[in-house]
Amino acid sequence: MTSLEPYSSDDVKRRKRSDFLSKIIKSESGIKKVILVERTGLTIASVYKFSYIPADVDSIGATASKVFSACEKQGKNLELGDLELMTSEFTGGKIFASSCGPKGVLTLISGPDINTSSIRLKLKSSRDELKEILD
Repeated sequence: MTSLEPYSSDDVKRRKRSDFLSKIIKSESGIKKVILVERTGLTIASVYKFSYIPADVDSIGATASKVFSACEKQGKNLELGDLELMTSEFTGGKIFASSCGPKGVLTLISGPDINTSSIRLKLKSSRDELKEILD
């Protein structure tokens, strides 16, 4: 008989993050990549569908975190409040970055034809759960 070692709290958190990101990427066919990054730019977790878009996930996450933080600072300087969501639209697709509290930024990369309103709603509804997972 073999004994099973219990999972550490880090293993449980890692699994929760991975499951959560998988749920998001499966929710819309147009989502290509989902990346969760720390505010410092370090990638915490990522999932992606097979695609022909070559990408360095760590680089994308770091850039998204830096851009998000810069826009957030700009909004605070203008006394506009907290930045919740940032959208970049390109001819070949879209990038969404959403705050996950003080610790993280969730980044989604999609094709050009994705329903922006649907993504906004998904990001807003997932914010609290992600904050909890990151804490």
